[in-house]
Formats: sequence, structure tokens, C-alpha cells
Amino acid sequence: MVSVNVSAAGKPIALARGLPMVVELSGKQLEDATIADVKSAIAKKYPRFYLDRQKITLKDSKNILADDVTLKVAGVAEGGELSVKDLGPQISWKTVFLVEYAGPLFIHPVIYYFPKIFYGGPVQHSMLQRYVLAFVMLHFVKREVETLFVHRFSHATMPFMNIFKNSAHYHLGSGLALAYSIYSPVYGAASPYIRGTVRNDPLYIQAGAAIWLFSEISNLITHIKLRKLRPAGSRKRAIPQGYGFNLVSVPNYFFEFLGWLVIAALTGSYVAWIFLVISTYQMYVWATKKHRAYRKEFGSDYPKDRKAMFPFIA
Repeated sequence: MVSVNVSAAGKPIALARGLPMVVELSGKQLEDATIADVKSAIAKKYPRFYLDRQKITLKDSKNILADDVTLKVAGVAEGGELSVKDLGPQISWKTVFLVEYAGPLFIHPVIYYFPKIFYGGPVQHSMLQRYVLAFVMLHFVKREVETLFVHRFSHATMPFMNIFKNSAHYHLGSGLALAYSIYSPVYGAASPYIRGTVRNDPLYIQAGAAIWLFSEISNLITHIKLRKLRPAGSRKRAIPQGYGFNLVSVPNYFFEFLGWLVIAALTGSYVAWIFLVISTYQMYVWATKKHRAYRKEFGSDYPKDRKAMFPFIA
């Protein structure tokens, strides 16, 4: 049996007022007792303080200990001390993804098919508007399918309040603002902005559609490759190789950028360009963070000429 002392990190934890406490792990040794075992013991005594809500660290340390780390590897001796912090209410990453992608899937067809509610009258939709609706719907259906069957998340949950922030980006940005702008009479078949211009040229629109389709398929391929790198239930990582990965660390973000660039370029909508700039900036921040993490983890084994998100640039 292994016993460790667990105390609250920082302020007292309302859901676990009995801390500090001694956690006894029956039938375990330092070599096989894990942080997950400690969390389970705490949750058993304080059921509302469930595993995903707990952050376990060494005493006086801010570095989180992963669930699969053993006490011996963590440097915890018999009777040693750990600190636990309440991360607050949690929600699964999968749930957040499903909710945030569902917004545009609902908003776009509503604004497209019920223009009288939003513009005060009917809109004779142009070929460009029909294509943009198809782009958006297919993109987010793909996102939902990937969330259910492709993505493997390194963390099971995130803070509950994040669902509102994350959803706002999609529901308001690529949802309400983009749909209201592009399905308006300005982009309709009778509009001088469309009629007689390149934006009404089938060849121009279909060329854009071909690039968009390439970006979506490529994005899916990179997501499948990432899935194969991480076995189910594991946080193990390997250096990704092949399709796009030989040029950049996060090609899925690059192909995502390319898909939204097509919509912005085809329509010329200032809303589409603003959404593109905001989303690309955020993806680039994430890409550079992942790029640095890869370099730190794999050291000299990681390809030196590989960029973060944009091939040959950055």
C-alpha cells in the first residue's frame, strides 16, 4: 500500500473541504501507482471533485503531472506530498467542437432560405451565393464528422466557460456575420456587384471551387495522419511525416486557411476577409506553439527546414 499527503494548491477548495488529506492506495507500489490513482481516490471521497476537474502537481510546483505518470517517476516518495487545484467545471472537447460547428450549419441555411426575415424581401440568389452556401455547409459537416470519428484529443476536457468563447467565434464570425453579408441582395444575381463581373463567371467560381475542394480534402488527410500518430487512449506523439508535414508542422491549419481564403477571394466580402484575418492569426499562434513543442520534444531529430504553418515562409 502507498500513502501520500494531498493538500490544496492556493486557496481552499470548496468541493474538498477535508484537504489536506492522506491518500492511501491499497495494493499499489510507488512503481505502479499513478497520478490517476491519486485523483480517483480524491474523487471517491469528494464525488463532485471529479478527475478532470483536478490538477495535480508536486508541492510548490506549477508543472502539471499527467495522469499516466507514476509516483516514482514524479519523484514522490512514500508519505510524500502532492498539491491539487480545482480547475472548475469542465466540459469535453468533443462536446465543445460539436456545439461550435453546429452554429454555422443552422445559421447559414436559415438566412439563405428566409431572406425576407433578414433583408425585408426576396433575394434572387447568384451562382456565387449557391456555391458559398455549399462550401460552408460541407465544411462544417466535415468538421462534425471529424469530431465524432477522426480527432483524438490530448486532453479530455476544457473549462466549461470556454464553450461560449469558442462558439462565439463560429456562431457570430463564420455564422451570422458571414451569412448575413454574403446572402444579402448585394451578392444576388441582379446586383451590379455580381452581374456582368467576374463574380458571375462560372469558370472563375468553379476554379475557386476546385481549390476549395483541394484544401478540404487535404485538411482531412492531415487529420487522419495525425490520428494514426496517436494510439487510442494514449498521449504518445511522433514526428508527423508526409502529405504537407514535410513542409510545415501544422499543415491542417494551412489548408484551413486556404479554404477560407477562397471564400474571401471569390466574394470580396469584407466580413469574409475580416474572419480570415482573425482566424488565420489565431491558427498561426497555435501553429507556432505546436512547432516549438515539436522542436523541444524531438530536438535534433525534428526537420530543421520545416516551417510552422506557411510553406517556406513561417
